[in-house]
Amino acid sequence: MLSDAELDRYARQIILPAFGGAGQAKLKAAHVAVIGAGGIGCPAITYLAAAGIGKLTIVDHDRVELSNLQRQPLFTDADIGSLKAEVAAASARRINPHVDAIAVSERLDEANAETLLAGASLILDGCDNFATRLAVNRAAVALEIPLLSAAIGAFEGQIALYEGWRPGHACYACLVGNDPDRRGINCAETGVMGALAGMVGTMAALEAARALSGWGSALTGRLALVDMLDRRWREVGVPEDPECPICKV
Repeated sequence: MLSDAELDRYARQIILPAFGGAGQAKLKAAHVAVIGAGGIGCPAITYLAAAGIGKLTIVDHDRVELSNLQRQPLFTDADIGSLKAEVAAASARRINPHVDAIAVSERLDEANAETLLAGASLILDGCDNFATRLAVNRAAVALEIPLLSAAIGAFEGQIALYEGWRPGHACYACLVGNDPDRRGINCAETGVMGALAGMVGTMAALEAARALSGWGSALTGRLALVDMLDRRWREVGVPEDPECPICKV
């Protein structure tokens, strides 16, 4: 049930015919695990909290650095040296006191991924390395939890929703392979536009709300790509790999 205060808070969403009170109730009942409170995680956490997600688990073992502030607006100079997950969770609770925001300030890996992610309705992965992303994907397939994966680099971003345990559906490893030592995009080397992180993180929050509440057309099995150097948008299908060692075993 939504309280009177919640009905007032979410009124502009509830009046949307495709969403309504039923959609808001689904968000309140949902539990989203956010992997990484960085450039993607910060805007995603902001809008998930504001939208009324019932529970947010924020997993990040890093501490705030000065170089983060250009694209991670949940943090300020006063937070430098603090644990990102703790600051992000406190910010989420400040944005919306109806949200149960939990900080997990430890590194997610193959050994603890399933334990940390069990019980989530959806996983939103915005971390910055393949080893963690592949561990998250393996756990998502094993636990049968939808995985919303978002990434950025320089002027480009991408978002996809994976349900690899379902017949005929791809998992994240179907797209990138299963090599945890694969070199990824390093923003410290390639750079990244701060506002791009905000845009992709906000899009990830929107797609999470869509997947959880059921309005519109879900991104399942699709990869949305954006190149803001020339303002180009496109969407492609992600085919399953029949030899995938994660979702086809």
